[in-house]
Amino acid sequence: MKSVLLIGVGSFGTRIATELMELGHEVMAIDINEERINNILTSVTNACIGDSTNAAFLKTLGIRNYDVCIVTIGNDFQSSLETTSLLKELGAKLVVSRAERDIQEKFLLRNGADEVIFPEKQLARWAAIRYSSEHILEYTELNEDQAIFEVTVPNEWVGKSIGQIDIRKKYNINIIAVKVNGKIDVKVTPDTVLNADKTLLVLGEYKTIQRCFRI
Repeated sequence: MKSVLLIGVGSFGTRIATELMELGHEVMAIDINEERINNILTSVTNACIGDSTNAAFLKTLGIRNYDVCIVTIGNDFQSSLETTSLLKELGAKLVVSRAERDIQEKFLLRNGADEVIFPEKQLARWAAIRYSSEHILEYTELNEDQAIFEVTVPNEWVGKSIGQIDIRKKYNINIIAVKVNGKIDVKVTPDTVLNADKTLLVLGEYKTIQRCFRI
């Protein structure tokens, strides 16, 4: 269990808070808007109305006691930037800040953010990749070059074993698991036979996965 300070409880911040609570973490929610705090009060460990650009207010929260501080202010970049900077100055262990444009990421990283998230950009990329091919069911980006895809078995592979298709040698792509009826089986061998009711979890460079599955 981690202790999380969440600053900004608009729609995105509220969703993060909900997910964190469901995972069993403690969440302290902060927002300058009283209505937003009232709406989320019963859904988090604690909540407080306050101005996160006010250093004196932030000091009262005991910033060093939180495992991670997440800044999800989305409609006021200046406030987000000031909040990020103050959190780091006050000894925050890990500061994760929201950005909407690439230039914002640069400023946030220069002013105290350890990591930056792009909710709209990341969702747009996921949707574009997810729906650009009939084969793709899920997609998780590991870095700029590599990703894990859940893909359907191409028709030409049905009835063949993993050893026969040999995509590791041809494309340098690893089949790390197969999925049947929602259950993941990581015991994949060259003798594993593929059929239409299975999906594959494959790991590799995005460009090679594109070529292999004609994305």
